[in-house]
Amino acid sequence: MKESAKSRATFVFIAGIARPLLNIMMSKKWEGIEKLPAGGFIAAPNHCTEIDPLVVGHMLYNQKRAPHFLAKAGLFKVPALGWLLHATKQVPVERSTAGANRSLQVAQEIVAEGGAIIIYPEGTLTRDPDLWPMKGHTGAARLALEGGIPVVPIAHWGAHEVFPRYGKRFHIFPRKTSRVVIGDPVDLSAFAGRPLDKATLTEATEAIMDSITGLLAGLRGEEPPAERWDPARKQQSKHGRFMERGGQHPGNGPDEQ
Repeated sequence: MKESAKSRATFVFIAGIARPLLNIMMSKKWEGIEKLPAGGFIAAPNHCTEIDPLVVGHMLYNQKRAPHFLAKAGLFKVPALGWLLHATKQVPVERSTAGANRSLQVAQEIVAEGGAIIIYPEGTLTRDPDLWPMKGHTGAARLALEGGIPVVPIAHWGAHEVFPRYGKRFHIFPRKTSRVVIGDPVDLSAFAGRPLDKATLTEATEAIMDSITGLLAGLRGEEPPAERWDPARKQQSKHGRFMERGGQHPGNGPDEQ
């Protein structure tokens, strides 16, 4: 993608600060870099900690692919942060139907120009107690099927040890390793020519989530749950932080409560 001079300069500025900090906080191991398409694509990672975008963005930027995320619209109103998001052509996501359509249009433009758009199919940090990918939203599948855009599954593991989900502080010592693995583009050929109704989009989303989960299982060396976590069935909100009974955040450590 041909970034504007303003966008390039802003990315260089952010990278100049973020990359050294990330390298200090954790070592890294990236696998499957060669599987990134030469043209535009959708990157679909798992989402288990608030610093996930830094991990995925770091990996893509180092491959000379400027990362463009779908981000909460409210973040664009935050002073300084909002300016950075606009300057680097991040994509605001609004909950209204009209707003969501505008978001997808901007995403399509980025991909058409050869850019990488990062979409977290889960929509928010996983609700799964063991941090496995939960049920996904259909936005990535819709964008892919509407535009014939490849979806590249990405799994990462380790960054949650540095900053736990809903954590309050970083855990730098002992030094942790953030591992990222990139898979082959998800095969969505079975959905070509089908109407983009709820059934089609749900099946395509499941295919994307299966690919992400399979990569993560390989990283963790564990078997994922037989049934994917579904917040609706657990009476949990689909967006934002959530609380368990008693007013505590779910998690595996004291910093997550």
